[in-house]
Amino acid sequence: MKPTRLLSTTALLAALTSGCGGGSDTSGTPAEGARKGPPPIKVGLLLDDVHERWQRDRELFTEVAQDMGATVLVEVAEGDQARQNELATKLIDAGIKALVVVAHDTDNAAGLVEAAKSKGIRVISYDRLIRNADVDLYMGFNVERVGEMQAQHLLSAAPSGNYLLIGGSPTDGNAKALRAGQLKVLEPAVKSKAIRIVGDGWADNWSAEEARKLTEAALAKTKNSLAAIVASNDVTAAGAIAALEKAGLAGKVLVSGQDAELDAARRIVTGTQTMTVYKSLRTLTRLAARSAVLMAKGEAVDTSSVVNNGKIDVPAMVFDPIAVDKDNLDGVLIADGFLKREDVYKGS
Repeated sequence: MKPTRLLSTTALLAALTSGCGGGSDTSGTPAEGARKGPPPIKVGLLLDDVHERWQRDRELFTEVAQDMGATVLVEVAEGDQARQNELATKLIDAGIKALVVVAHDTDNAAGLVEAAKSKGIRVISYDRLIRNADVDLYMGFNVERVGEMQAQHLLSAAPSGNYLLIGGSPTDGNAKALRAGQLKVLEPAVKSKAIRIVGDGWADNWSAEEARKLTEAALAKTKNSLAAIVASNDVTAAGAIAALEKAGLAGKVLVSGQDAELDAARRIVTGTQTMTVYKSLRTLTRLAARSAVLMAKGEAVDTSSVVNNGKIDVPAMVFDPIAVDKDNLDGVLIADGFLKREDVYKGS
């Protein structure tokens, strides 16, 4: 990816005040007042799976789009690209004017993009950049930077020893970008022999169970001698930590994550997970919803960067992530309203 300029979270907060606010029904049905006059414009939200992260996106997206008078039709592919293609057709046939896609397979989702574009539907590639397709807009975070943050945080605390890398789904371009960022930080330490990478597997569909198996294999290989596990998100971190708990090593081996899920925050508080990476959904998701509705109405959306997807330079909004550990968890996740203090510290 080649974004020309990153956007900070604070730089775009003013944009959120236009057409955004108030509560809504997450079913996708507009309020009674919105039913007067012409039918509401329809926007499709096509998700990959049901992980906690995507449920948050769904709720925020629906809230904002409904407040702008749109109806949101949501479908979930359950981690299957063929199913996602079918659901894209279902949404197209339902009369949507814009489609927001979290692609399951970023290298093989071009077909659903082209199907939508052939019907005059605008397509937003959300969080994961769809490759080699005429996407109208990409909205996401600096993924490689997330990987750098994960690796640097662990390397600073464990500058020597055995490292395990647990990537996400091999069909997700973000997983590969994360790995590139992780290796960018770790390779000098590998070359100097300060650290040794003893495993570098991938977890299909970002599976906790796959991450657990990879961790168990690394523990067996090193006779329980691991310094750090660079887990690419909080779900894979959970799987890795389950294996560490079984071996009596939870809290003794550093573990990274991403997405700032509630369980991850709790693990950070108790010391079994070292860090996570927070990506402000309040900014990304609300702007994505606003952009989708504007595009569905045929209106322009301002962007300040482009990302090449192998076919075209896609207009883009790319945002900065934030590394979170025990020291700044309250000041970031709780202060931002992303998590509630009573939920994070419950039972601790």
